[in-house]
Amino acid sequence: MAVGSTTQQTSIHSVTPPQAQHEIAPSHAVSIAPRWNESKVMTWRVTATFWCTLVMGANDAAYGAIIPYLEKYYQQSYTIVSLVFLSPFVGYTLAAVLSNPIHQHLGRRGIAIGGPACHLLSFAVISTHPPFPVLVVMYVFIGFGSGIQNAAWNVWLGNMANSHEVLGFLHGFYGIGATISPLIATSLITKAGWPWYSVYYLLAGAAAIEFINSASAFWKETGPKYQQEHANSPGQGGGGLRQTRHSLTYRVTWICSGFLFLYGGVEVAIGGWIVVFMTNVRHGSAFASGMAETGFWLGITVGRFVLGFVSPRIGAKLSVALYLILAIVLELLFWLIPQFIVSALMVSFVGFFLGTIFPGVVVVATGLLPKDLHVAAIGFAAAFSMGGGAVFPFMIGAIAQAKGVSVLQPILLAMLAVALGMWGLLFRVPKPRSLHDV
Repeated sequence: MAVGSTTQQTSIHSVTPPQAQHEIAPSHAVSIAPRWNESKVMTWRVTATFWCTLVMGANDAAYGAIIPYLEKYYQQSYTIVSLVFLSPFVGYTLAAVLSNPIHQHLGRRGIAIGGPACHLLSFAVISTHPPFPVLVVMYVFIGFGSGIQNAAWNVWLGNMANSHEVLGFLHGFYGIGATISPLIATSLITKAGWPWYSVYYLLAGAAAIEFINSASAFWKETGPKYQQEHANSPGQGGGGLRQTRHSLTYRVTWICSGFLFLYGGVEVAIGGWIVVFMTNVRHGSAFASGMAETGFWLGITVGRFVLGFVSPRIGAKLSVALYLILAIVLELLFWLIPQFIVSALMVSFVGFFLGTIFPGVVVVATGLLPKDLHVAAIGFAAAFSMGGGAVFPFMIGAIAQAKGVSVLQPILLAMLAVALGMWGLLFRVPKPRSLHDV
């Protein structure tokens, strides 16, 4: 059984009489975690979340391919153009606060409609190549849409049987989107001569499918149904914002949030600036440098599908630490060997070992926190991850404006080292009695 599969619960079946339904389940109750393929509807919903993350990945990776062209099109500096990294942070912050209340009042249907709607609106507007301030505002909406879905789908799938594998596929589809997006964008821009905003025609089409598919799949997942599912959870009934505040009293929430803040920063900083780095520092062509970014996201994708089956056998905590150490070694080789081919190869392997870290964090966090706080805590931590993906690429852009984009590698190494030290703090958190493999 995979990590988390013995600990995640969505329902409790027992012989408790009807009048005692709201009491604590007896010791002989049987805990059952749902399976992704237990029914056609469940399979539809799970695959709908996969498409949602594919769209998220395609959007996030598109940054790297279009950043050089945004600079020329809007005639702005690295620092100003980097606002497209920073502005989604506003949306992620709102998502961290509102994710749990949306679940309470609108259920998963609210997430399945609201997230894709934000994507569709933003991509449609960006495809019209609006003035730069409008572009920045649209990325706020993208951040909110991605933020609420990132929290919701990670928690929902993280409570399933074989959660490590299922989450590996969820994040693997993010990687698929992130792999094909810069490949298509680079080909359209450099080979077909299309303008940078043409990429958003395709993203808008993908978001339209996302909206129709997820809204239909989760239509019956209403707020009252969500409240009923969690009626017996301790701490329920205090309101979404109160649960968010309660989740922040747990050290695990803050450790995972800080860790994911750094992790998200590393992932998006590499994806966002690798094309510029490979062009300016490694002196590659525009197409070859774009392919280096594709290699990074391909590494992430393969890592999530492959290592999702390896991590449960190592243990979630230990596997994350091991992958981080390997990523640090590979990043060091990337920095110290100044050859284009070596750099492209190393960054692909960095992506491979970084790929499954986020699912591993979700598995650990859901195992160490009470079930009724999963949405609030994971939502907060996931928003921090996406916030790191906004703040650090912006910071790197601002520093690169003054010092050159060669600063990318030492900054990434420092971030990975701090993240490793922060992850080590979780080894000191006592294991719950029921958590054997985290």
